[in-house]
Amino acid sequence: MKAPTSLEFLTEALRRLPGVGPKSAQRMAYHLMQHDREGASLLGRALSQAVERVRHCASCNTFTEHEVCETCLDPERDAGLLCVVETPADQLMIEQTMTYKGLYFVLMGHLSPLDGIGPRDIHLEKLVRRATDGIVQEVVLATNFTNEGEATAHYISETLKARGLKVSRLARGVPVGGELEYVDAGTIARAMLDRRAT
Repeated sequence: MKAPTSLEFLTEALRRLPGVGPKSAQRMAYHLMQHDREGASLLGRALSQAVERVRHCASCNTFTEHEVCETCLDPERDAGLLCVVETPADQLMIEQTMTYKGLYFVLMGHLSPLDGIGPRDIHLEKLVRRATDGIVQEVVLATNFTNEGEATAHYISETLKARGLKVSRLARGVPVGGELEYVDAGTIARAMLDRRAT
């Protein structure tokens, strides 16, 4: 039996989600059509609304429904501190720690020459303009600790230091609650190198 064309289209659309393969997409599509048509309609409306309304903040490049996001407009934020992250999800995680009170710049990715992603693709010119506005005093690089994230942090650091800006990087180390015997050697080595006085 061949699936209806609309069901095939739905399955292919669901495959665009990260971590969703052909079988998972097919299960989701059949579940929505068989057990949760109301949920399917809700999902469709939510996606359409998000695509129509969500845009990039003119200041920090994160997602917002307005010209400038709420974080950038918050007068309680320290405008002299700018944290650079790869994605809006990374920004949200930092916000959830409730320890950072500065502003952000969201790259929407990382450098990856093998994938054809260069400085233009991560909005480097916009970041440099923002960081050199005369207000920003320090840039905190909070890119991921992957090879691409490290390369991106290094590239941005060199670019901004050449313009006289203070640049720092998130510390790395053993996760809270982590037991040393289960932590990889690279993480322990970095924690040892980045140790601080108590």
